[in-house]
Amino acid sequence: MLAAPMAEPLRIALAGLGTVGAGVIRLLDTNAALLRARAGREMQIVAVSARDRGKDRGVDLTRFDWHDDMTEMAARDDIDVVVELVGGADGPALTLARGTLGAGKALVTANKAMVAHHGQALSELAESGGVALKFEAAVAGGIPVVKALREGAAANAIERIYGILNGTSNYILSTMEASGADFGETLVDAQKLGFAEADPAFDIEGTDAAHKLAILAAIGFGAKVDFAGVECEGIASIRAEDIARADTLGYVVRLIGMADLERTGDDSCALLQRVKPCLVPKGHPLAHVTGATNAVVAEGNFSGRLLFQGAGAGAGPTASAVVADLIDIARGEIGAPFSIPSAEMIPMARAEAGHRTGRSYLRFTVADRPGVLAELTAAMRDAGVSIESLIQQGRQEEGGEVLVAMVAHEGPQRNVARALDLLRDSDSLTAPPLSMQILEG
Repeated sequence: MLAAPMAEPLRIALAGLGTVGAGVIRLLDTNAALLRARAGREMQIVAVSARDRGKDRGVDLTRFDWHDDMTEMAARDDIDVVVELVGGADGPALTLARGTLGAGKALVTANKAMVAHHGQALSELAESGGVALKFEAAVAGGIPVVKALREGAAANAIERIYGILNGTSNYILSTMEASGADFGETLVDAQKLGFAEADPAFDIEGTDAAHKLAILAAIGFGAKVDFAGVECEGIASIRAEDIARADTLGYVVRLIGMADLERTGDDSCALLQRVKPCLVPKGHPLAHVTGATNAVVAEGNFSGRLLFQGAGAGAGPTASAVVADLIDIARGEIGAPFSIPSAEMIPMARAEAGHRTGRSYLRFTVADRPGVLAELTAAMRDAGVSIESLIQQGRQEEGGEVLVAMVAHEGPQRNVARALDLLRDSDSLTAPPLSMQILEG
């Protein structure tokens, strides 16, 4: 019996030849036979584009057509799919994405910022043209969490999604935990080792994690992508003393992105999305995620808790996610980019966090003088915050600063915000206070 003939090759244009783009070429070369068997057809790069044509990227580019203007590739008749690895929410990357989908070609992207800002419109464009929009590599690098939520957990009503979504911040926090060093010193070391960018703002301010969270929330809850609705707070204010106090109390500090639904009385839902440093109990799976690793937890109403963990960045893991999307396209698998058709995605109201209950960690840096502790506890009392435990640590020098750390009993989060507001103009505080929620469950 003769084997069925293999389908025509999947013809690929690749925009962006940084570490991930070069990694995609190496992966396609190295695993060519395996990929051919799994995809049912060959996958061939036809054209490439990048800023610098003469740069040595460690791969042979002479076999591909070169385009100085990457947007030209979307118009080629001999291209089936464009892979966008340029980055940036707007500009050339967005122009290429729109041109590709508008020309009836599939798009694969690792561009989390573009998907978070423009994913809704791009999804509608892809669906109107009957082509695939894939972005597995945009969230958590090599962890197949997009596919897991969109397909593996598709039978579940997702109740909560949360996790460690930025490797740079997690590397800094877990290194502070292990070394006892402060934030600034650890950041400099992370930059020297390549774990943090020269300008680390996107990572340490939580923006990168917020992009990923907005994407996961849209997939998990069927909500329209709402990056602007993500409450975002970074890790620059975390001190070595906070790490030490957390350890004493049985916690570690992690930057957590969390999204969950709030059911309202009229059967509609509001969506809470926030990225904030949290105290994580040492017994929780996320407490053991160290270094530049990402981890995502999804809670389904039938599946229970699902944990996905792995490398959140890097040439190999990210290229793996890109090529996995290419395999799906080669197989003819399209599907709704965000798991349900764009027309059925709901514009959810933004939930208010203030009435939600939980425990909080509060740290104050205050002048070492009589009456300050009474002022702090009075503000807690007046705001309705009950103190579970308190640690006071003075400086060695006479009259120096004092660190006061508190853990508040479970109560409405608006009460904690009210207490901080009462202390806002206090001349007893020598630095802005820090508030971190305690992750429960």
